Amino acid sequence: MLEIKKYGAIDIGSNAIRLLVSNVIVYKDKEPQFKKSSLVRVPIRLGADAFVGGTISQENIDRMIKAMESFKLLMDVHGVERYKACATSAMRDAKNGKEVVAEIHKKTGIKIDIIGGKEEAEIISATDLNQLIEGDNAYLYVDVGGGSTEFTLFSEGKVITSKSFKMGTVRLLNNKKSVNKEIFNNVEKWIKKNTKDIKKISLIGSGGNINKLFKMSGRTEGKPISYIYLNAQYQFLKEMSYNERVSELSLNPDRADVIIPATKIYLSAMKWSGARKIYVPKIGLSDGIIKSLYYNKL
Repeated sequence: MLEIKKYGAIDIGSNAIRLLVSNVIVYKDKEPQFKKSSLVRVPIRLGADAFVGGTISQENIDRMIKAMESFKLLMDVHGVERYKACATSAMRDAKNGKEVVAEIHKKTGIKIDIIGGKEEAEIISATDLNQLIEGDNAYLYVDVGGGSTEFTLFSEGKVITSKSFKMGTVRLLNNKKSVNKEIFNNVEKWIKKNTKDIKKISLIGSGGNINKLFKMSGRTEGKPISYIYLNAQYQFLKEMSYNERVSELSLNPDRADVIIPATKIYLSAMKWSGARKIYVPKIGLSDGIIKSLYYNKL
């Protein structure tokens, strides 16, 4: 017997807000299949408010309300039976985060949960990572967002440790150099400490920037990107101006600046862990929300 369920996930990040609608295809006595039906991304950069001024601006609150109204209509059209909305780093840091959530709920009916970095990492690890994780191999999973980066270390198919750092792309763009240097030093110490006894390790990367870099590489799905290639791409991107990255590479305006610090984070994680390749399975928080909804973990 075949059953199809429709779930929705709203990911309110620091650089953009996304709605993912997925079909969960359930066969009797078989593992469920999770198929993406629709993905909508709205470039509302909440981190530019939260990490500089400390609050979400009225302009962006109004834009968020319009986005949530649109998402609600789209979910109705798709026939979504359950959904979950999660806000991450920017809303965590914003002094008016709770007030914004309350106003959006009052005006749109969309209930938003502001989740911590640890919970964010746990939800993400509920995705299809196990399909990549092979028994004896070790992986460092790196999810780079606008406000934070989540690191999860897997060895022999099990989670060894995980940690969230305030090292997101939008945050790095707005921080002073001395602050960024301190953050990178802390992450370096954590990665080296937790991977020192691992002889062979690869990275698993998630986030919009690594997905874009993977697409630009022309690699076939499932094939990794090498450290050498990623470093060459980083140097190439750095030499271009913001306008050139938009016009010549066709990057979205809200992607053309953050892709530089994002690439630096992935390269640094590879260098400090000793990884020579990075896999890009195109998964993230919204995928984890869908799976968690199905298994009643949210």
